[in-house]
Amino acid sequence: MTAAAVTTDPDPVPSTATAPPTPTRTATTAAPAPVPVPAATRRPALDWRIRFGALSLIWGFSFLLIKVGTEGYAPFQVTLGRLLSGTAVLAVAMVVRRERLPRTARTWGHLAVAAFFLNALPFSLFAYSELTIPSTLAGICNATSPLWGMALSLVALSEDRPTRRRVAGLGLGFLGVLTVLGAWQGFSGLDFSGTAMALLASLSYPIGWIYVRRTLAGSGSSTLALTGSQLFLGTVQIALVTPLFTSAPDGFPLLPTLAVVALGALGTGLAVLLQYGLVQEVGPTTAQMVTYFIPVIATAAGVAVLGEQLSWNTPVGALIVLAGAALTQSRARTPRSTPRP
Repeated sequence: MTAAAVTTDPDPVPSTATAPPTPTRTATTAAPAPVPVPAATRRPALDWRIRFGALSLIWGFSFLLIKVGTEGYAPFQVTLGRLLSGTAVLAVAMVVRRERLPRTARTWGHLAVAAFFLNALPFSLFAYSELTIPSTLAGICNATSPLWGMALSLVALSEDRPTRRRVAGLGLGFLGVLTVLGAWQGFSGLDFSGTAMALLASLSYPIGWIYVRRTLAGSGSSTLALTGSQLFLGTVQIALVTPLFTSAPDGFPLLPTLAVVALGALGTGLAVLLQYGLVQEVGPTTAQMVTYFIPVIATAAGVAVLGEQLSWNTPVGALIVLAGAALTQSRARTPRSTPRP
């Protein structure tokens, strides 16, 4: 859940979580691939598996934090607090690493569009959706982002040709969505508006990723600089809109306030830095696997912490969605060329 750097969040996540994506991906959040850093210059204190697990937990719990935040604040206020906290974390990281902001108006213009589709719009839609649907369902809807990305890439990216395996994954994934929603029961008991907003939020991510892939690759700025700038622009966008649709809160309830700050500082700020480091260390293919842990953790958190109820079709459908998403991201193996004697 994502923010803006190299994966899926999401929103969460990835966050899903959730910055511009790498040119080799259409399934999560990020910016042009970072310049490789020699391993000798940066030796992380924690093993990458520990950081991978932490990232999965952070983005998985983001949907629970959104639900708690909306219990004390309006959805736009939750989004604004999230973006403010996330931007502050990345601003500190940029100062420490002496990153330079993008210099051209063209880059800033493209980042403004990316901020809308990758941050302002999906963050707000997820917050509004969780007014009426469980956080577990929102987390599962977020897992459809790779499916939307696959469908859109077939139209928007001429170099991203479909394969039978990926088309099968697309079909399987949407079968999983119908299973989660209980299509055979006539969608009884389903809140259509909340579910539609969560699905639209997951659709917004690949639209943003494709836009970034087309416009910001080779911009000359680092992933961190682009991501921090993007989050700042998303914050400005939401700051302009929030007063038009909400009134100032009467107070600052402790638990919702902590949830919003944690959602931004951890789920949007720290998560981006973790993802940034994972991509550099183990590559985008391994790092993007965090996508498939997010709905599992979101579901477990919603049931265990918030007491949300599950029917059998929700976890079964989620597994089908994840299997389909995995197929859409797979690539056929190229046969190894055997050296001539």
